Amino acid sequence: MKLVKKGAEADIYVAIWNGLDSILKIRKKKDYRVHSLDMRIRTLRTIREAKMISETKSFGITTPLVYFVDEKKCEIYLQLIKGKLVRDLPLNKIIKMCTEIGKIVGTLHKNGIMHGDLTTSNFILSDQGLVILDFGLSQKTDKIDDYAIDLRLFKEVLNSAHAQIVEDAWVSFVLGYRKILGNMLTEKVLSHVSVIEKRGRYANVV
Repeated sequence: MKLVKKGAEADIYVAIWNGLDSILKIRKKKDYRVHSLDMRIRTLRTIREAKMISETKSFGITTPLVYFVDEKKCEIYLQLIKGKLVRDLPLNKIIKMCTEIGKIVGTLHKNGIMHGDLTTSNFILSDQGLVILDFGLSQKTDKIDDYAIDLRLFKEVLNSAHAQIVEDAWVSFVLGYRKILGNMLTEKVLSHVSVIEKRGRYANVV
């Protein structure tokens, strides 16, 4: 196994599963939590993530295949997607991809799913097209404010990681989002984004 990312919640490895190149996500034990509670939280989040990935695929969105879930070890083996992170694409390509990202996010929200970690590092352009990654913070919700938090986070990422193109990229994203959700719902979500921005902060996803 090769460690590729250490996160606050989980470590990510490139591994082999049944002879297939895969991504192994291991949710780490939190020593500050009571063991039984920690185990329950990690197990439930592992199961939820696998379900969210599979459910998202049923909407026609491309996600990695879930190869295997080990509930006792809080591990998920996922298909290794080969391609280039949207974050690393040329600027004009990122702007174009933001329309497709907007469509994907719109489809998630239309079907009651908040991703919770929308960044240009969680979308990869592969031979299969645009693939969305990392559902570790995703949840089922019908709250407009939750959808607005998703959009606010993505806007923040554009502003911090792609400052040169933030305005064009955001317009491109909203265009794609609007194509899926229509004008009325899109404007409602965007209105909530403005409210969040005025508060100067946004809620953390648990």
